[in-house]
Amino acid sequence: MIVRPMVAADIAELAQWMVAVPLWQRYGLTVSGITRQFEAAIATQGQLYVAECDAGCCGFAWMLPLGGFGRSPYLKQIGVHPQFTGKQIGAALLEHVEQQARNYGKHLFLLVSDFNLDAQRFYKRQGYQQVGTIPAYVLPDVAELIFCKALAE
Repeated sequence: MIVRPMVAADIAELAQWMVAVPLWQRYGLTVSGITRQFEAAIATQGQLYVAECDAGCCGFAWMLPLGGFGRSPYLKQIGVHPQFTGKQIGAALLEHVEQQARNYGKHLFLLVSDFNLDAQRFYKRQGYQQVGTIPAYVLPDVAELIFCKALAE
């Protein structure tokens, strides 16, 4: 498995499996919506990465260099194909993002849904702390938990 920058040719494959994931279904993501977002981010030199396995794109991560309060990097999205969960792909993607984030700030922020207990455990294992909560930020019945990690110099 390698982590590399996302290219336009990756988008269709990613979008197809993303819309099958219950988490993203809850947030109403569609193939066309994902495609538009990723295409726009790539066109503006966004920080998008894919984990490429023998089977294709098995994960991705999207970081906004100053998306955390206009001062710190923000992990906008990260995902692993359901067939590859538990194989350290998410950890490899997150480590890659953290390395890139060090070029922009001393902390990396992210949001995680209150119902996504697996993701909360994952981020805590990776050294993140919950520093706040935003009720009904994206969906009316979901609180988004703010997580942060101080990045080593």
